[in-house]
Amino acid sequence: MSEPVRKSAIEYRNQSLKRRRRWATVSVVITLALVCFSYYFYQIFFTSNVETKGKPSYVVIPRGADWKTALNAIDKTGAVVDKLSLHFVARLMKYDKPGAVKPGNYELKDGFTNRQLINVLKSGAQSPVRLTFNTVRLRSELVAKLASQVDVPAQQLDSLLRDPAYTRSLGFDTTTVLTMFIPNTYEMYWNTTATRLMQRIKTTYEQFWTPARDAEREKLHLTRAEVTTLASIVEAEQQQHADERPRIAAVYLNRLKRGMKLQADPTVVYANHDFTIKRVLNVHLQKDSPYNTYMYAGLPPGPINLPSIASIDAVLKPEQNNYLYFCAKEDFSGYHAYAVTEAEHIMNAKRYQAALNRAGIK
Repeated sequence: MSEPVRKSAIEYRNQSLKRRRRWATVSVVITLALVCFSYYFYQIFFTSNVETKGKPSYVVIPRGADWKTALNAIDKTGAVVDKLSLHFVARLMKYDKPGAVKPGNYELKDGFTNRQLINVLKSGAQSPVRLTFNTVRLRSELVAKLASQVDVPAQQLDSLLRDPAYTRSLGFDTTTVLTMFIPNTYEMYWNTTATRLMQRIKTTYEQFWTPARDAEREKLHLTRAEVTTLASIVEAEQQQHADERPRIAAVYLNRLKRGMKLQADPTVVYANHDFTIKRVLNVHLQKDSPYNTYMYAGLPPGPINLPSIASIDAVLKPEQNNYLYFCAKEDFSGYHAYAVTEAEHIMNAKRYQAALNRAGIK
């Protein structure tokens, strides 16, 4: 048999060079892959992925939502730049696991990274909502406004406000409890409860009634609820020009002192529950209701709206005058003409009624 051919030193060297080149190529590829992956990892975890253009952006995660529902709600805000990377990071950070999704109102802050956003969502570090309830006349309107801003069913709030035992525990009855709601901006968490919300309102109410305000109230010989009820009438009479409210308040206080009926048109509108009425007519005055101050003397049993702080303070610090009557000015400026005697008032009223007729207002 012939001897096997031995590879020369040159061949061994060439093969060795090829192997080294292959490994070098593989190493370069692996290194590049690691660099690319590291860069992508860094990008999706540590670079900004929320852009709000300087405007506050919030998302509500409802009770019972899973992680996909939560992320879809965030997607719909339009604040997330790369939605795919957010969903990817959410899974890596185990936001898809049971118990990770916490309901609430969350702020999507400008410049948030995916990691920061998911950490906020998992921790439940929600932002309070700014609760408001201006321009409310009826209890049904109030509970609807409150329920639209926090996660409390309207029927739960309505049930509390109708419960004599509960309202009594707050120091009110089911009618005067509405005077507890001082129109303002309240900060509270979206997933609050009905009772916590009511306690928050009561705390603000007690803070509002400072010793100074109570001292002014006592001079008038009115309860807190009566002050707010009168303020609601003043508010309804003058919605345009707050500077006139102390004068209007004085007129009604003067009438109360003399035992005169208030004869306030806004109370008649409220008694009829027809807020489209622009001109109170005799037919409206026939409505038998404790809110009809043409029919019954004194203040109505509760407020006809939730008056502003300005109107409450107007009652507490009324103008000093002897006026007993007023009616809208015929120039439709929103201001009123005042009178001490009924004869003066009748002349003012005739001028205004003539203006209404000319304008075709019925």
